Amino acid sequence: MSKRALIVIDLQNDYFSGGKFELENIEAAADNAAHLLDAARQSGDLVVHVRHEFASADAPFFAPGSDGAAIHPSVQPRDGEAVVLKNAVNAFKGTDLKAILDDNGITDVTIAGAMSHMCVEGATRAAADYGYPVTVIHDAVATRALEFNGEVIPAAQVHAAAMAALGFAYATLQATDEYLENKV
Repeated sequence: MSKRALIVIDLQNDYFSGGKFELENIEAAADNAAHLLDAARQSGDLVVHVRHEFASADAPFFAPGSDGAAIHPSVQPRDGEAVVLKNAVNAFKGTDLKAILDDNGITDVTIAGAMSHMCVEGATRAAADYGYPVTVIHDAVATRALEFNGEVIPAAQVHAAAMAALGFAYATLQATDEYLENKV
């Protein structure tokens, strides 16, 4: 029998309206992540919150100790839930995330959060490389537009490309409703 963990990555104030690095569709992603949190808590799944802080106080966002680096109120950790502080894109790098999963006998990982093409992708690939079957809840993940070689790539395309890459070899992709339906 599998033992699942829900990992909620970087749903922090700076990504929301009025923050220093706003993402598109972040409110909808956070709302879906909140539904996932409720379900995980009810079923007794391990919940791990990941919070990013840059090492420098003059960081463009997620400055150490700032309100922007705090976890958004919609997905606040409860007492007893692990909070992993990271300083890199990959939530496993330089953190105790893998030890938390292993110490709790976790066999399967579900991921939600931000950003699609960065921290969600980094954690998903690392988790898969460590041998965990990974499910990414694609509508509980958000990102923003990017620019490459003078061309702006809309957030929806950035998100779709990131999810397509993860779905190709690293993770099962599901919508929140589909995941919650199958979880019952």
